[in-house]
Amino acid sequence: MTSEEIRPATMADVPAVKAVTDAAYTHYIERIGLVPRPMEADHAANVAAGKVFVTGGPAGGEVAGGEVAGLVVVEAFEDHLFLDSIAVHPDARGRGVGRRLLHFVDAHARALGLSEVRLYTHVMMWENQRIYPRYGYELVGRRADGPYDRFHYRKRLS
Repeated sequence: MTSEEIRPATMADVPAVKAVTDAAYTHYIERIGLVPRPMEADHAANVAAGKVFVTGGPAGGEVAGGEVAGLVVVEAFEDHLFLDSIAVHPDARGRGVGRRLLHFVDAHARALGLSEVRLYTHVMMWENQRIYPRYGYELVGRRADGPYDRFHYRKRLS
């Protein structure tokens, strides 16, 4: 896989999807006091359902655990695309992988005829509260879902 390619994940990618997700979210366990939901996802079921898209690492970079450096998990609804999870392996952070994935999500929503992307992030994942507004997401609310306290965002696509 080239560093610019974003493609649907295959069942052969499931171990890498789990490895990248775990590597991207593990450091949050201590901060939020529980395992982030993406780490508990049924990755095989998400891949089988066509919800997972993967990308390789930056040119010249090596990512531990295989060639998958980042991924998104999305789900299409009647009026929006839900960005369930975005994960970039720590070895590939700061090299444009997340930016490419977020642009892909916008393009994917448009290709599906959807004019809005929605997502949420735990309130203790404060890095995300700086990142998402830079990509056009607006905060629309805060809600608790069981033990998860989340900020909800949306991005309207033109």
